[in-house]
Amino acid sequence: MKIDYSDKKVVVIGAGRSGIALVHYFLERGATVALSDMRERKQIAGLEGLTELPIRLDLGGHNLELFAQADLIAVSPGVPLSCEPLRRASSCGIPLLGEIELAAREIGVPIIGVTGTNGKSTTTSLIGKIMADWGRHVFVGGNLGTPLIEACSSDIDGVVVELSSFQLETIDQFHPSIALLLNLSSDHLDRYPDLQNYYAAKLEIFRNMTAADFVVLNADDPEVCRLTPELKATKVWFSAKGRMVDGLVRLGDRLVWNWAGADIQLPLAELKLSGEHNIENAMAAMIPALLQGCPAELAWKAVCSFRGLQHRMQLVRHLNGVDWYNDSKGTNVGSVMKSLAGFSSAVTLIAGGKDKGGDYTLLRPQLEQKVDCLILIGEAAQKMATVLSGSCEIRIAADLKAAVQQAYIATKAGGTVLLSPACSSFDMFPNYQVRGEEFERLVKELPAQGVTP
Repeated sequence: MKIDYSDKKVVVIGAGRSGIALVHYFLERGATVALSDMRERKQIAGLEGLTELPIRLDLGGHNLELFAQADLIAVSPGVPLSCEPLRRASSCGIPLLGEIELAAREIGVPIIGVTGTNGKSTTTSLIGKIMADWGRHVFVGGNLGTPLIEACSSDIDGVVVELSSFQLETIDQFHPSIALLLNLSSDHLDRYPDLQNYYAAKLEIFRNMTAADFVVLNADDPEVCRLTPELKATKVWFSAKGRMVDGLVRLGDRLVWNWAGADIQLPLAELKLSGEHNIENAMAAMIPALLQGCPAELAWKAVCSFRGLQHRMQLVRHLNGVDWYNDSKGTNVGSVMKSLAGFSSAVTLIAGGKDKGGDYTLLRPQLEQKVDCLILIGEAAQKMATVLSGSCEIRIAADLKAAVQQAYIATKAGGTVLLSPACSSFDMFPNYQVRGEEFERLVKELPAQGVTP
């Protein structure tokens, strides 16, 4: 049932995809709406559809008086709560709520929430595919792409939502019936003062869960194990390393579902997704469906027919004996480490972008063993070159086009070129998708052997 906001003055801060979706949401429910963003109009995509709507645009900065007069401030995930207008509003007792919280208050169907440092999008998509193949009409979105607020106008059986730490900062009553914590490693230290604050934001997903709910946890991740012993919800574990837990366990060449007396075995050879990390993702994705009674064979068939996401270890081209992979979604060090784990040697790695405070030294062992040449771009290039000096040949390129050209020349037949940045895209591109699309375009334009680009 729609919530009535007809007597409310709402400021939406952040004019990204979630922010624009929130504008439409509040207008449909009668609110007086203002949209505020630090950027100028010409820097913001998607405002064209708002020109005829009865809203106030506050662009190129934030009008503090506008925030002070608000009854509610709807916060887009890209906006830090530490920014001046939000700090002032909070000190005045004005509610600050994120899009996830606002949507969840209106959604009347069970919610499956997925968080973690890496693997969220793949796991969320896999759960959605299993549910769809099972005949369930579920909304799949959140940090994955489609704002959760759009589920409020959908006729659905359930919700599968990917949740970033940014989105979880602004929840209050949000209550998933099943929550997944896939893994925890360093990320977003450009936003958080330390790892513990980042981890604390992730753990907010469990805030309102009870013994009637389920949490799906990675038994192989020491940080996940360390931080979750006091959870009230029923724990269901997965282990790709053969740890005997109540849940889903990899034993050699098969997965074994060990829960409530079941002993179901599934052959790993049928899985199309490559890489150890994708075995973990597949295991995590199976569990919510199995807990709800989905036949294991149906769930496994759905997982095995999944070919992967765009911009995540996606083979772009085989050219002159070289495989070119787009892993633009690899925006942190841990993700790049998982991607490199799938290769044995002779990798040319293109990395760099906007620094997120990650510990690049963690890449050194894999660079020494597997990477022949590291080509760096963007704001983080010099920092990465300094901390990784001596691990392999390192070059700095002016932009992505120059990096692709250098990789084309440097990589011999039998080798691999991998774009896996370990950084966000925002210094050079609007998002990782545009960065990946540009990489694919540049690679597809490369000439065949014997011609220099």
